Amino acid sequence: MARVAIVTGGTRGIGHAISVALKNAGYRVAANYAGNDEAAQKFQAETGIPVYKWDVGDFEGCEKGLAEVTAALGPIDVVVNNAGITRDAMLHKMTKEQWDQVIRTDLDCCFNMSRPVIDSMRARKFGRIVNISSINGRKGQMGQSNYSAAKAGMHGFTKALAYEGARKGITVNTVAPGYINTEMVAAVPKEVLDTQIIPQIPVARLGEAEEIARAVVFLASDDAGFITGACLDVNGGHYIAL
Repeated sequence: MARVAIVTGGTRGIGHAISVALKNAGYRVAANYAGNDEAAQKFQAETGIPVYKWDVGDFEGCEKGLAEVTAALGPIDVVVNNAGITRDAMLHKMTKEQWDQVIRTDLDCCFNMSRPVIDSMRARKFGRIVNISSINGRKGQMGQSNYSAAKAGMHGFTKALAYEGARKGITVNTVAPGYINTEMVAAVPKEVLDTQIIPQIPVARLGEAEEIARAVVFLASDDAGFITGACLDVNGGHYIAL
């Protein structure tokens, strides 16, 4: 039987590409989304992938949503924590609300989405958890102390849970995208992209969402069973970590 995967933020941008790539690789995929009903319904109509609406920052909402996915598709084998938001501001101008919103969605989601499925994964001796971080969680970024902290926190979560799950057949890894050609990056003024961002990328272009998706599909596969606690930087050489 095909394995079951849930992708948070799975109807748009990088999440859309991940959901489709997993389906094409033979997984039974469910795509979570938070609020854009029109985009979610269009995604479902175009891809045939069922969509489920809940807030990944809400633990009880995650429990309920994951139970619905399990009832419809079967026990969850793969969790892709892709959903994320930004509330950018320099720290001296950042509000507590801006800090809390980003930490709640971008970091708390790791616990909220993993805790309800971890017992089942341990019992079945198989699981794949892939956390989508960011280049800015690796190197930091001005105006993003909240986002950089949340995405860096993902790495600590990944490494700790990787130790816990290893003997139970559960791998936990992070993918850290660089600047990807999505709606979020498209909102950046072209002049800024052309003069400040792309010149810093050694391969001299933005990444594509499908390139992130291929990395996720690999880490979710049986072929990646000896990889856990790792971070795969997919950023065109923009940030190179030893």
